[in-house]
Amino acid sequence: MSSPASLAKETPICYHLAPDKRLLDAGCAAHGCSHAVPGRFSGPDMPPCLMGVQHHTVIDLGKVRRVAMMVTPQCGGDFKDEAWEALSTIRAILRQQGEPMEVTMQTVFLRSREDVPTAELLFEACYGEKMPLTLFVVQPPCEGRGIAIEAWAVGTTHAKVEHHDEHLVTVEYDGLRWIYASGGSLHREGRTAYDQSFEAFENLQAALRRGGAAFEDVVRTWLYQGCITEEVDGVERYRELNRARTDFFAGIPFDNRPVPTLHRGQAVYPASTGIGTLCHGLITACMALHTKRDDVFLLPLENPLQTSAFDYPKEYSVKSPKFARAMAVRTGEDVTIWISGTASIVNSETVYKGDAVGQTEQTLTNIEKLIAPENFARLGWADAGATLADLAKVHVYVKHATDYEKVRAVCERRLGRLPAIYAVADVCRPDLLVEIEGVAFSRVRKPNSEA
Repeated sequence: MSSPASLAKETPICYHLAPDKRLLDAGCAAHGCSHAVPGRFSGPDMPPCLMGVQHHTVIDLGKVRRVAMMVTPQCGGDFKDEAWEALSTIRAILRQQGEPMEVTMQTVFLRSREDVPTAELLFEACYGEKMPLTLFVVQPPCEGRGIAIEAWAVGTTHAKVEHHDEHLVTVEYDGLRWIYASGGSLHREGRTAYDQSFEAFENLQAALRRGGAAFEDVVRTWLYQGCITEEVDGVERYRELNRARTDFFAGIPFDNRPVPTLHRGQAVYPASTGIGTLCHGLITACMALHTKRDDVFLLPLENPLQTSAFDYPKEYSVKSPKFARAMAVRTGEDVTIWISGTASIVNSETVYKGDAVGQTEQTLTNIEKLIAPENFARLGWADAGATLADLAKVHVYVKHATDYEKVRAVCERRLGRLPAIYAVADVCRPDLLVEIEGVAFSRVRKPNSEA
């Protein structure tokens, strides 16, 4: 029987599934794969693709391959047809990587809450015992489809993936152990936004403990809150989430993490996204890191253009949002930057009110300044940093569907060909029209004498 590597060399990669980017690429020889060239196999020898619109980035981290995928169906039909098309596209991308791959975490963006039960059944049937950590979020894809999927996968030739339960997946490679946990999906049903939020953090903590981790190991969280700017008894739901997060984090020793963290005395919190959905539920997930390696470090990033969220004045929230603008994870010579949800805020104030184009431009500028080498040097890592070209993917939240085309045009002009999903979602302030999160990969710079 042919090996996966030999099969990859014998089988051409369909032009429809060519990656948008390769980051930290050490060359094909390390993986036995074939580089895809858009259009190369588009002649009569290659059958037409019945696949969804997809964009993906391949990241080579030493011997381990990771793939970030953004998939939206295109062939039409009912919701089941769209879901199967998207899942089949992911499967096809992974089969062309030259080694066995497993999806570890995915976020499924849905047009309607009514489609959640069907989606759960279809995804369980597709993945079986290897079900990734999966979040079903009611944020309609801007393209008008019923579903879109953001998925992360890892090659299992050199990585071990364990699916503990529906709320917990762990991945181990190169002396690193990543823990992906979910607090499940909580719905309103008589609970206040504060109680719902505090319970969600407790659920996350319980899932982490089942994986042998603690909350101080968390480097990134995702908080999808229904009707985020709705007021209950005169208080926005997001402000109550912030109050609950502050109270819960008060008992977490983030400044004494097991992984060495450079913070120069400032507050240390995970990177995070807090974004709205179309129902009153609260969906939460987090990512934590364990390692005994002595060349792994964390650096919480703050933006020179912005007041740190945890220092916002009380006019924005009685208890300020407790998150870092980004969290950089340094593993040897590789640096991964998990960028929090970022919006058109300078200092602590919204800018370009009512202007979706201006807000998108400012948001991307904020991300650019946040991950820049100059900002890393300011915070203590003079040999690290990234540019917008180092982004592996972005997720763009657009408040009004009518702004989608304008927002997308700005993103494509500044980011180029990059895997992205655009979803309709309410942002955490009524005057914010756009929010963007992403992940960047880069390598540390060697001194000139060694270059």
